[in-house]
Amino acid sequence: MEYLLIFIAAIFVNNIVLSQFLGICPFLGVSQKVKTSLGMSAAVAFVMMLATLVTWLIQMFVLNPFNLGYLQTLSFILVIAALVQMVEIILKKVSPPLYQALGVFLPLITTNCAVLGVAISVIQKDYNLLMALDYALASAIGFGIALILFAGLREQQELANIPKGMRGVSITLITAGLLALSFMGFSGVDGGLKVLFGIE
Repeated sequence: MEYLLIFIAAIFVNNIVLSQFLGICPFLGVSQKVKTSLGMSAAVAFVMMLATLVTWLIQMFVLNPFNLGYLQTLSFILVIAALVQMVEIILKKVSPPLYQALGVFLPLITTNCAVLGVAISVIQKDYNLLMALDYALASAIGFGIALILFAGLREQQELANIPKGMRGVSITLITAGLLALSFMGFSGVDGGLKVLFGIE
């Protein structure tokens, strides 16, 4: 049941983008089209899951035993950068149109603080490997939901008669703020589920 609570909380209550404000660059930059957002969500999910697995193993079997905790951020960034390069090579061969659509934002996954934030969070929360992967998957789904919802809203804005002074960045940021406010409605859900299932 604890895994389910972690999963639900990471998607809705503590959404990596809309509640923790991590991964804002791709959220604002790759959200013009739903199709591109789907590709970006899949790429981030793959990198986030793999990075969490590898960084957790590095932390537990290299950094902790040798008292090298001060190298955590540096080693995690290097791992994430290597994984992004791998994803970039795979996408270039498997799906050139998606690779072109993502453009400069694909290498930006390297510096996407959502990926690094999840990798560090699982260590700080002292999760075991299964919990860490559960949290990473849920965070990736939450990132994808936020990105796809936002892309859908931005596509609809193209059909709307928006006042001239509000077009462009202004309406984009207002929409992002309203989406974040809507996700605040989920706050307390994890507490309610804990009470319901008698988990402390």
